[in-house]
Amino acid sequence: MNGPHVTRVIREQLPTLGATWSPRTLLPPWLRRAPLLLWLAAIAVAGAAALPVLYLVVRAWESGDMALESLFDIDTAAILWRSIQLIALVTLGSVLIAVPLAWLTVRTDLPFRRAWAVASVLPLAIPSYVGALAFISAFGPKGLLQGWLEGPFGVERLPDLYGLTGATAVLILLSYPYVFLTVRATLWRLEPEMEEASWSLGRSGWQTFRRITLPLLYPAIGAGALLVALYTLSDFGAVALLQYDTFTRVIFIEYNSAFNLSAAAALSLVLLGVAVSLILTEASARRRARYYAGANASRRRRRIVRLGRWRTPATVFSGGVTALALGVPIFVLVYWLTRGIKAGESELFDWGALSNSVQYSVAASIATVIAAVPISVLSVQRPGMFSAALERFSYVGFAMPGIAVGLGLVFFGIRYATGIYQTAYLLIFAYVVLFLPVAVGSIRASLLQVNPRMEEAAMSLGRSRINAFLTVTVPVIRPGLAAAAIMVFLLTMKELPATLILGPIESRTLATSIWTAAEEAFFARAAAPSLLLVVASAAPMTFLVLRERSRN
Repeated sequence: MNGPHVTRVIREQLPTLGATWSPRTLLPPWLRRAPLLLWLAAIAVAGAAALPVLYLVVRAWESGDMALESLFDIDTAAILWRSIQLIALVTLGSVLIAVPLAWLTVRTDLPFRRAWAVASVLPLAIPSYVGALAFISAFGPKGLLQGWLEGPFGVERLPDLYGLTGATAVLILLSYPYVFLTVRATLWRLEPEMEEASWSLGRSGWQTFRRITLPLLYPAIGAGALLVALYTLSDFGAVALLQYDTFTRVIFIEYNSAFNLSAAAALSLVLLGVAVSLILTEASARRRARYYAGANASRRRRRIVRLGRWRTPATVFSGGVTALALGVPIFVLVYWLTRGIKAGESELFDWGALSNSVQYSVAASIATVIAAVPISVLSVQRPGMFSAALERFSYVGFAMPGIAVGLGLVFFGIRYATGIYQTAYLLIFAYVVLFLPVAVGSIRASLLQVNPRMEEAAMSLGRSRINAFLTVTVPVIRPGLAAAAIMVFLLTMKELPATLILGPIESRTLATSIWTAAEEAFFARAAAPSLLLVVASAAPMTFLVLRERSRN
């Protein structure tokens, strides 16, 4: 073979050889199936979400015997028992309220059922510390109810609201919507054939619900109950104001008063262990329960159960729940605000705190949605062991209450990030860690509805992968992105313990303003920012509920 011919062959083969032996070929197959930048972004986000846990473990390990003493102390066992009691009671109470309420608003001729459905969700917009403050003002010692009863009936003191009883009642009324939403969504999608067969056999509506419908709702009830249990475990504001010692209140006292970081870190790990146990228990139960629906289940017209003589009791039940969960907090806040204005209280509305809350929430929403995109895309478009592992890592923040995330980032900021410690940047990062799973779930659900061949067609026409994603996929998943941003905004507006621990010293938010006024028993000063917070949170929540209703 002559020299020119060899040279021509080598030149023709060089592009093929270069493509075959590029550095990308050294990567494992699972990493070659998606852009390297997408994998790196997802790994970075998952690692950042796990950062607080890592530093809690490091802090507890470094403290050695002190952490062990805190873990195996008799007081820790007592705190654990109190927390479990509260979780069990709140979860049971929420299920007992939410399941019949969801069934009444979906499957019966309950009067004004659409209005009751919207009103039943709005307690989610009320932070627990606002609800606790309202119930203390209304039903506590020397509260509004006692004042009204003292003159005509001579009632000098009502039963004590503090402790387990008050914390259970307040948290049930504020957290039952988690079960209500999941059960209601499932009721919309259940196939009606089995219920119709039950009715054709002469069974009543109650018998059909108990024997047919209720067993089909067990997975939805379990999912909602898990959310209630985690919410109760992570709550700080209600248990603190109602003086019931759970993990969150004791951890905050150890950090804020005693400044015992070792004990706080050890207790935070116990708290995380309880949360993970709850998640694993629900996941195990969900794997054992398998229910399948047909493709046209949600499109068939369902029979409406006639309540008959039960219409009045059902209406009273729906109205009573709404009055207690939504009416009492709003009434008390308006009452205290009116009294404050009449008494000449100045600067009741802290517009600076409202501005800070909105700015932090908007920034956290944008950052969280951006962080959730690479993990969501990989989990849907590149399913596998590694993408699933990254998705699970992103859920670490869901299992960690705000106080545990805050403490983990305090340790990180003091040691390695002093430049951003007690700045808005670290606070927003904490919000991203806490609420990343909310955004991942919403975006992932939207991506599952996108045909992947749409992107492939765009790339076949010469567009890059990123350009195809931005111009083809993003417009389709825009509702999911908006829902994720709204939910993160709502949760950020209400978040208290992480804001108290990590917030800039001179910067106030609505949550911290309410907490400060409530601790000092300045109810009028707490009422105004509470109303601002409820209104700002209720608007996006109402939008989501109406959007879901119109879709169904």
